[in-house]
Amino acid sequence: MDGSEIRPARRGEHAPIAACVNAAYAKYVPRIGREPAPMLADYAALIAEGAVFVVADGAAVRGVLVLRPAADHLLVENVAVRPADQGRGLGRRLMGFAEAEARRRGLPELRLYTHELMTGNLAFYPRLGYEETGRRTEDGYRRVFFRKRLQHDINV
Repeated sequence: MDGSEIRPARRGEHAPIAACVNAAYAKYVPRIGREPAPMLADYAALIAEGAVFVVADGAAVRGVLVLRPAADHLLVENVAVRPADQGRGLGRRLMGFAEAEARRRGLPELRLYTHELMTGNLAFYPRLGYEETGRRTEDGYRRVFFRKRLQHDINV
């Protein structure tokens, strides 16, 4: 392990969280022609809702995860890793945390979406066991939807 921990975001961390997200998504702005939706989110409000988790070394936010529960699934609304920390397995760790959180909440599946021009994501999520469930335009973004059904331990 690298010494970082995944924990709930704390009040007052919205600025470093937004900075992490903006840095992670900046490369997509020219590709899709506008800021991706995660760059427009109100992180102070999301933190207040308990929806934001971070991977951090002390006060340094290295990655961000936004989770939204629904009755039958947990939505991974955003996963972002600082460019300097990409390629070190932090995104995979955050996704593993999301899966554990869905299980902890007794939810049978995870869902997420990404922009169709974020081609690295289109390859990454299937490697983690996600299956594509559809494509459509929402809020002006051409999105690709995925889900991962979870196995639950019957003895729990």
